[in-house]
Amino acid sequence: MGHESSHRPHPTKPLTVDNLTQAIFTVNRHAKTAINPKYLYLLKQRTIEKLLKEGKAEKVGLHFSRNPRFAKQQSDCLIRCGNYTFHVPPTKEDFQTLPHLGQLETSVRNPKSALNLSEAKVLLEKYTGMKEKTPTNGPRQGRRAPAYQRPVFKPLGERYE
Repeated sequence: MGHESSHRPHPTKPLTVDNLTQAIFTVNRHAKTAINPKYLYLLKQRTIEKLLKEGKAEKVGLHFSRNPRFAKQQSDCLIRCGNYTFHVPPTKEDFQTLPHLGQLETSVRNPKSALNLSEAKVLLEKYTGMKEKTPTNGPRQGRRAPAYQRPVFKPLGERYE
């Protein structure tokens, strides 16, 4: 019986700031290790943008990024919403209007979230109106990585052609 209930959609929690920030936290945590994190990061970004627009979140300042991509130094915009803080890519305007807070304070941690990923996605999709596009090409649905092919080894001295 427990197995059947996992296929039913989760009842949606109310769209409170506390529930939304827990959902962002959950989505963000899973995005860091996801095979294809783009949708999860976009969902986080759109939710934060909407919270900012509605005055339910605020931009606090800029932090040096812990994981700069191509530059030696990169900054992230720190957002405070409820009991949580998040980082998003800064806009040009952010560099002109927000204070730079220097290095990220690693001792400050967000509270744990009780939401699982599917509950969090449902909540954020309801809030933002976004929907994840899923491939509809047969039984391999949801599979993103190509099938693994074992390497072929030739005996020592033989050439590959």
